[in-house]
Amino acid sequence: MIKKSIFWESAVLIVWFMMTGAGASQEQSKQQLELAPERDISLTVHIRGVFESKISLLPLTGGKALQAVAELTRVVPGDTAIMTIPRENLPGDFVLRFDYKEQQSSTPYPSEKRIVIGSQDLELRAHPMFCNNPDSTRFQQEELENATLAEFMKENSQRKEMLGLLQQFLLYYDDPGSDFYGEGIREYEKRRIAHNKWVETERKKYNKLFVSSRFPFQSLPVISWEESEAERRQSLMDHYFDEVDFNDPLLTRTNEFTEWMNNYVNIYGELATTVALRDSLFVLAGRRSIEQARNGHPLVYGWMVDYFYRGYESTDIPVGIAMLEPYLDDPNCLTTKRQAILKRLEGMETLVPGFPAPDFSYAELSGGQGSFHDYHTEKPYKLVIFWSADCPHCMEMVSGLYPWYLEGDHRNLLDIFALSLDDTEEGIKAWRKTVADMPGWIHILTEGGVNSAEADLYFVLATPVMVLVDAQTHTIVDQPATLDQLVQSIRK
Repeated sequence: MIKKSIFWESAVLIVWFMMTGAGASQEQSKQQLELAPERDISLTVHIRGVFESKISLLPLTGGKALQAVAELTRVVPGDTAIMTIPRENLPGDFVLRFDYKEQQSSTPYPSEKRIVIGSQDLELRAHPMFCNNPDSTRFQQEELENATLAEFMKENSQRKEMLGLLQQFLLYYDDPGSDFYGEGIREYEKRRIAHNKWVETERKKYNKLFVSSRFPFQSLPVISWEESEAERRQSLMDHYFDEVDFNDPLLTRTNEFTEWMNNYVNIYGELATTVALRDSLFVLAGRRSIEQARNGHPLVYGWMVDYFYRGYESTDIPVGIAMLEPYLDDPNCLTTKRQAILKRLEGMETLVPGFPAPDFSYAELSGGQGSFHDYHTEKPYKLVIFWSADCPHCMEMVSGLYPWYLEGDHRNLLDIFALSLDDTEEGIKAWRKTVADMPGWIHILTEGGVNSAEADLYFVLATPVMVLVDAQTHTIVDQPATLDQLVQSIRK
């Protein structure tokens, strides 16, 4: 018999009677859309109590979750260390990680602090060894997001303490038919309603802060104490989304949304007695969740599909992935992949003749390093190529371009930056074998393939891609699709 059902790595096993709901009005949703900052935000960090520390900032949500978006390799006490957080990652939940050395000879040791960043520049003073101790970590006096969240959670915990005791009583009292038990139910319901009204009041009071979007997750759902445990569980499944406003796009930026969905999925998993039944229940949970979200904001709809896709993929449930196909094909479903495509399609409009070519740093196969703009040459052009050794169209292009490059005076016309988007073991092996016979080009293996930073800069959706750049001005000359078009562009 299956005792636990963890939908994926970060899932939390459900204690069903302690579940929370979420809710937000359409008015709140409109206000929250205004919370995204119009600029990058700075985070100034001062440390003490250690010899030195590396500091990294990792978002907890989004396409770059748990990947550093800002990093300082060495900070020592007395430094004024400033990190710049790109506005596209904001507002959001983050982990501030310290890899500190207590002494010069010490091995780096990690510590982490959860923080919220909205539209306000922050200044933080921290002792990395005790970074979660309020006495050792503090923001500037006028900081709003983290201070408001801490105060809310403190009071929320105090208010829920008596509710928790009442829950324990109602769960384990041996005479549920007695008047005394009935009085306990009425007292619990009175306090539950009062608690939810307080949560709503706090949400409205702080609706101009990002953290208010997570307050409703602390609301308490109706529990039918008169019913059996199985009936209570079914009721919770049926009404889990009653208080959720899926029109609120900022739900997707809170880590609580993920935890809340983990709990929902594991209600279903708790019912499983076999692996086959578990898979069937997880698919049912996915379908019900997505149907609830599909009428909401496209970002929330897409987030929900992404959530279940990752879950089905990590737990090897192909029937679940098959269930998702109609949603993945829905143009109103802004999954991470669809957002990336739309972003790149929009960005392509800036990659036109006369516009600056994006700069990028590189480490070439031969060992050289540098940046595209800092690479100086007397030749009139630089050619950027995005290709893959396991792409037939790419190989066809390269097999024609390289012999042309070797002919006559062509090598004096342009330097070629060949950026490989191979990201599999087989593809990289084929790339190394191919470029060994292509000296003279600057061969670069990107990290992440089509999702690499370089591909993102040039809005690459598929390979091959060529961008001809004026070597002196770094402006785009043309984007030839074929060797013939490249030759024509050079001859103009």
